[in-house]
Amino acid sequence: MPCAYQEFMRCPNCGCPDSKVIDSRPVEEGNSIRRRRECLECQKRFTTFEVLESVQILVVKKDGSKELFDRSKMLSGIMKACQKRPVKGEEIAAEIEAELQNNLVQEISSRQLGEMIMVKLKQRDDVAYVRFASVYREFKDLDTFLAELKVLKDHSERK
Repeated sequence: MPCAYQEFMRCPNCGCPDSKVIDSRPVEEGNSIRRRRECLECQKRFTTFEVLESVQILVVKKDGSKELFDRSKMLSGIMKACQKRPVKGEEIAAEIEAELQNNLVQEISSRQLGEMIMVKLKQRDDVAYVRFASVYREFKDLDTFLAELKVLKDHSERK
């Protein structure tokens, strides 16, 4: 019995909507699947590609303006915080982007995005977390910095 989506994958030879999958394999770093199909009517073979459809995410800035989510921009900030630390910034960026895509988020505030990054950094490395937080939260002076370090130290002592 053909799947509902096959209705739109008609045989290019005879137009029959029914086909069976002969072979499937991932392509493009797992972002799409190549399928060899055989028409159930004329037995001709053809290839289809399934591509993951991604949601366009808008980031709402502090001033209310909106811009398209830019993974490279997020990754840049994470990488600066993780410099010379045993943390894989690419993994964090991929996790956050996947989370946003899986939740079908269409808009997220820059504040929420920053908090998501800080949670992931805090779970992995205190130094990378403090580096990111100092820029993100715009620490104004040494007292603000020390207060954040004290909270972090108290938290780690309770573990």
